[in-house]
Amino acid sequence: MSRPQHFGWFLSRGFGPHGWARPYWEWNYDWRRPGLYQEGARALEQAGFDFVLIEDALSVGISPETLDLRVRKAYGGPKHDPWTLAPYLFAATEHLGVIPTANPAGWHPYTAARQFASLQHLSAGRVGLNVVTDVGSAHHFGQDRLPHDRAYDRAQEWLDALRLLWRSWDDGALIADPDSQVYADGSKIRAVEHRGQYWSFDGPLNAEPLPSEPVIASPGGSPRGIRFAGENSQIQLALSNLDVESVRAYRERVRADAVAHGRDPASIKTMFVFKPIVAASAEEADRMVAASADPDDGALVAVAEQWSSDLETDLTVLDLDRPLDPAIFGEHVSQGTIKGLRGRFDSFADVPFRQILAGKARLGRIGDGISGTVGTAEELADLIQALGDDADNDGLIFSGDLHPVTLHRALDELVPILRRRGILRSDFVPGGLQANLSAF
Repeated sequence: MSRPQHFGWFLSRGFGPHGWARPYWEWNYDWRRPGLYQEGARALEQAGFDFVLIEDALSVGISPETLDLRVRKAYGGPKHDPWTLAPYLFAATEHLGVIPTANPAGWHPYTAARQFASLQHLSAGRVGLNVVTDVGSAHHFGQDRLPHDRAYDRAQEWLDALRLLWRSWDDGALIADPDSQVYADGSKIRAVEHRGQYWSFDGPLNAEPLPSEPVIASPGGSPRGIRFAGENSQIQLALSNLDVESVRAYRERVRADAVAHGRDPASIKTMFVFKPIVAASAEEADRMVAASADPDDGALVAVAEQWSSDLETDLTVLDLDRPLDPAIFGEHVSQGTIKGLRGRFDSFADVPFRQILAGKARLGRIGDGISGTVGTAEELADLIQALGDDADNDGLIFSGDLHPVTLHRALDELVPILRRRGILRSDFVPGGLQANLSAF
């Protein structure tokens, strides 16, 4: 049997118009109602996935240009609050973890600690926080747009404050004894006085102590992002070429940083974001790749529109035949996202922008290179197995809409193969998300 791995689903459009601009929009699901997401959550749990992680972007911008880029194709909005969706997913499942995105810029620590503690109790330990440091929404909350590393500093203070509040009830504070009719011992509840660089508040938290704290997830491949994950996270969302050498090297960076912060490296799972395209046959996979080999200008502009939303920068106005000047990106723009746009190139210099976009439009064949994602279910299972057996990979996070068509296209043939090979779990352990992440 092969090394077992963990699997998650990245709900990449957030709580937004799933299926928009796709033929399966005509299935007539209403993205504003919980049924669509509950159906998807049940399917993921049946498949043996550990969790669903819900993307969120708090802002669609201010300027007319940014607003239009974000809403024209619904890449960046509209979006509803993923935390309000979480209870509906918990109600539809028994084991699946739910990890909505939390941006410290939009949450006061006391409010966040209280709400996340409530969800952890209500879900029997199945909630997580995907902590992001995007500062594009800072103006909505009366805050400054911080440079990249300082945004991580603020996130660190925020998370430390949450943990301070979650731990303000000492062991033995909760009594709940019907004979004495004493519910709690106030002498074992500690006052909290936080006076930090970004927040000042008092505690303690008025919520009961947690049997386990919510799982912390974080993205970010920059040195500061890796350091944040190594210090805090149980899940690190990784972007990398999916070959054995790249996966092993990235994972070891994360584990080394965890050790540097006094943590057991096994306590953090490095999980690589993956968007496979499952073909019915090798011949169909070859045809799909060949059809994408020479994208026209319309296809390139479509790619530019999508990346413009992610980068908060209008790439559609750039000259396709000139190199992109990285100075167009503000300090707040994610370095990981910029690196993702650059792809296999070491820099943007001397590379026509057309070539950058063409690399994003073209599909890669599994087995033909380090970036291939198109293949049969057997070929994809071979890749996943090799990453586990040869690179000690912790797991993968599939990315896409949480729409039944998307889920079944990706998983119907793949799940049985992974199960037969011992890569994908067949059952869960009690204790919630943290327990299942720690099970292997």
